[in-house]
Amino acid sequence: MKICKQTMALLAGVTLSVSVALAAPLAYVPNEKSGTISVIDTAKDEVVAEIRAGTKPRGLAVSADGKRLYVSDQPDNALVAIDLDKRTVAGKIELGESPEGVSRSPDGNWVVAAVEVSNSAAFINTATQQREFSVKTQGKNPEHAVFSPDGKWLYVSAEDAEQVDVVDVAKREQVGAIPVGKRPRGIGFLPDGSRAYVACELASTVYAIDVRAQKVVATIKAGSFSNGIAVRPDGRRVFVSNGKDATVSVIDTATNSVVATVPVGNRPWNMALTPDGRKLYVANGRSNSVSVIDTETNQKLHDIAVGEMPWGVVIR
Repeated sequence: MKICKQTMALLAGVTLSVSVALAAPLAYVPNEKSGTISVIDTAKDEVVAEIRAGTKPRGLAVSADGKRLYVSDQPDNALVAIDLDKRTVAGKIELGESPEGVSRSPDGNWVVAAVEVSNSAAFINTATQQREFSVKTQGKNPEHAVFSPDGKWLYVSAEDAEQVDVVDVAKREQVGAIPVGKRPRGIGFLPDGSRAYVACELASTVYAIDVRAQKVVATIKAGSFSNGIAVRPDGRRVFVSNGKDATVSVIDTATNSVVATVPVGNRPWNMALTPDGRKLYVANGRSNSVSVIDTETNQKLHDIAVGEMPWGVVIR
């Protein structure tokens, strides 16, 4: 049977499209003491590369087009931009002293870093690769700055605080503060933006916030020293890492109650989910590993060895 050139080209195109579609996402893990980013293939759950990323990489976010990884380098007071195709540093952006958590706006126009010493959130324009402005916040030593799904709000947590600071992105200023427990850490929004969940470390409690009303509507006891937050894409579950317990709590968002507790490595910190929500990757700072959790069964699948003191995870 003869196959014409057009058919062969079509088949080749289909094969390429299928292979691209089936390519598993990659997880990026900043290792504070190693000064590297471990790259994990989420299909094989193994490290496939290491990228040099400054002296003490911490917070990180991937650009909207997936071509750049932005990583805060705390001692260098900068945001390191990494070319993900070449896996090399493409540039640095000055931020101010001691930057930590990093996030990207839903429209991809902004990357924001929480800057501890200046008590501010620094906004980087992704088109110009320059810091355009900073917003002062009330909480001292801010750690995370996270956008709401509609990009209207930026919620900022701080180590020395008992509130979540609310920044109006369009106005470029703090417009409110929502009281929570001591030392708020991780922040996560439901996909529809109706609620935010904030883990407070010293209170070992998660606070559910009604975003429209800007007030707490539920408190959920988690494990000891709760800190990281990750929200499933379907909004059904919120995951909370518990630093002292070496566990992850699973919250049912319908009832705002803990429905499972999963053992992981020592000092679990920040986390990320695969785009389909089926696997959770947990950075274990004192185990030098990443735990992988099946979010359907709430069972740990395995641990992946990474660099020294992993701080978090982002998945591309």
